[in-house]
Amino acid sequence: MSFTGLFSIALGSILVENYILVQFLGICPFLGVSKKTDTALGMSMAVIFVMTLSSIFTWMVNEWLLIPFELTYMRTVAFILVIAALVQLVELFLQKAAPALYSALGIYLPLITTNCAVLGCALQNANASYGFVEAVVSGFTAAVGFSLALLLFSSVRERLRFADYPKAFEGFPIALVSAALLALAFMGFSGLEVF
Repeated sequence: MSFTGLFSIALGSILVENYILVQFLGICPFLGVSKKTDTALGMSMAVIFVMTLSSIFTWMVNEWLLIPFELTYMRTVAFILVIAALVQLVELFLQKAAPALYSALGIYLPLITTNCAVLGCALQNANASYGFVEAVVSGFTAAVGFSLALLLFSSVRERLRFADYPKAFEGFPIALVSAALLALAFMGFSGLEVF
């Protein structure tokens, strides 16, 4: 595939078809881990790692096992198993290397296994019949888009602590309003054409 095609996949994954703000996949960690930028950054790094590697391994499983043996109906189960194994690696690493981040992420770290953005990316790569390079670029840039949305939202939520808004909006309602406004901003990219 040409550079233009890869650039189109990258730009589409980050802005035009952002998994959180446009496709609304992966909302659970988006709302749960975005109270502090530090934890959002840690989750972003974990998602980038898992989504990129899962794109690589799910492509291999799909191309070398599922398609040749006509088991494509098992994609979802096979992909979840691959993602679960990768998340276990991330959990073990964070538990040893960064225990504070591991405890701050809490339940949201194992939820990467069932994060519909990670699974959605793997399934989208398989359904689009991407080659290896396209699948890796799609997975990495989708994770970058996920991280961009998560970090932008966490910085907004940190600033909201000092904002003056009606008492009825305290807590979760103001977070939902902020997320909606951020999603509206990303919807502006929907008409974007690459070259």
